Amino acid sequence: MRIWVSRPEPGASRTARRLAALGHAALVAPVLRIAPSDGPPPTGRFDGLILTSANAAAPLAAAELPEAPVFAVGTRTAERAERAGLRAVHCADGDAVALARLVAAHVRPGGTLLHAAGEDRKAEPAASLTAAGYRVTTWTAYAALAEATLPEPAARALTGRDGAPPLVAALHFSRRSAEIAVHLSGKAGLSGAFRALAHYCLSPDVALGLVELGVAAHFVAVRPSEEALLAGLAASD
Repeated sequence: MRIWVSRPEPGASRTARRLAALGHAALVAPVLRIAPSDGPPPTGRFDGLILTSANAAAPLAAAELPEAPVFAVGTRTAERAERAGLRAVHCADGDAVALARLVAAHVRPGGTLLHAAGEDRKAEPAASLTAAGYRVTTWTAYAALAEATLPEPAARALTGRDGAPPLVAALHFSRRSAEIAVHLSGKAGLSGAFRALAHYCLSPDVALGLVELGVAAHFVAVRPSEEALLAGLAASD
């Protein structure tokens, strides 16, 4: 089937390749774009570095902080951290709760932690770690900027004007990108066509963002990973 991938690059193209390997056709039309942060990286020594997004890996590596263990939320983020040159990378099970447990297993309470994150981020795991006695500094390493209008490839596909097979489904990797896709589709007068798609969501939180805007979630991954999300395509065949 033909599937809209609305996540930002470089993840969108990687997902498209995985979809192709599974026999699907991907429509790459991101509704967010990643931009570097204007804020300087922090200085000083930290007992641990926290990554909740793969997009923060390269900025964290470029900050050239004194070496410290890196705690990544999931496999993809850990892989990006290692490719960026970060060392001693530890991988959690894909969510903030598991990440907080992983940090606690390696760093004693009272330790100093740096959370390299995006401008749009959730309170966890920093809130839980702070409550447990850790000193957490959060650095905005990048921003995910919303597109002003629906990307033209998506608009053409939703109206069936691109001469390609019908668009059947959409993959949603974050609550914010899902909500923006809803908003931009409505702004373009294509709410009905968007709602008619089968919506595959990375997590319950992502699905909730759709449901609160009146869009039904067709599938919610059992774990917040790309593997679990793509497994849903086979389960729905």
